[in-house]
Amino acid sequence: MRRSFFCIDSHACGNPVRVVAGGGPLLPAVSMAERREIFVRDHDWVRTALMFEPRGHDIMSGVIIYPSVRDDCDFGALFIEVSGCLPMCGAGTLGLSTVVIEEGLIVPRVPGTLAIETPAGRVDVAYTLEGETVDAIRLFNVASYLHSADVSVEVPGVGVLTVDIAYGGNFYAVVEPQANWAGFDGLNAADIVGLSQKLRDALADICDPVHPENSRIRGVHHIIWCDAPHNATADGRCAVFYGDKAIDRSPGGTGTSARMAQLFGKGRLKVGDTFRNESLIGTVFEGKVEAAVAVGAFAGIRPSISGWAQIIGHNTIFVDDKDPLAHGFQLA
Repeated sequence: MRRSFFCIDSHACGNPVRVVAGGGPLLPAVSMAERREIFVRDHDWVRTALMFEPRGHDIMSGVIIYPSVRDDCDFGALFIEVSGCLPMCGAGTLGLSTVVIEEGLIVPRVPGTLAIETPAGRVDVAYTLEGETVDAIRLFNVASYLHSADVSVEVPGVGVLTVDIAYGGNFYAVVEPQANWAGFDGLNAADIVGLSQKLRDALADICDPVHPENSRIRGVHHIIWCDAPHNATADGRCAVFYGDKAIDRSPGGTGTSARMAQLFGKGRLKVGDTFRNESLIGTVFEGKVEAAVAVGAFAGIRPSISGWAQIIGHNTIFVDDKDPLAHGFQLA
């Protein structure tokens, strides 16, 4: 059997976002959180086929569009990438929102806004148009919070690192400059990947955070390395690690949300403050602490992220059973 997937490829501040507009597996009319579990159990080959080589690559990310079962949402989104099926993806949401508006896939009930059901909960998007082009877009993310502060972890070949565990739609280890992490100077992307793999493995032995309101979301799978900005208008610079070998080309939407939640939890940001986060390639997300909220017993924030995305092409992808590499591959 040969299966076809109609995709609209985009990028959000440099990070790829493959929007699957047709061909996604049929899933029952349940919440996106439940659909995520069903997809992982029964259809993960779709993710690997579309994200891994030869149709994707080590930093590929994407999203499949679904109807929402919620009365207060325009549609649902299932985020797929090389690392798995995520609860939430900020860059993915920016790319998705640009695609559905510019390509006419969704007619929002309220012009200028989108309400999207994700596995992590409802997220809202505000956008403006110049002609038929989305020229400004802001994502209002799920509630984010600092889960654990000043966690000490022994990393082989590095020494002791002190990290904060924060949630912004995914759990992150947030690493700020310190004795054994001087910043990005002298490092390339491969160096950061190697450090990230060691840190994540070390954290797995001592840290397993669980979201207080959604036990399906647990574990530290992402790292955000922080440093001083190069851009004079930015407040910080970062590299977000995910998957096995991926460094986000954007500043990271859930990563920037987690970073702001960490800074808020440590008293370094307050409600109304902005935080402009620069990526390794120089693109910037502008974050804002919109409100203080409770996340279970934790003091958290409602963050927003402003960025941009561009559509780069239409892509009909075939996955043929006679292809020995139909479901994709990765190099070790």
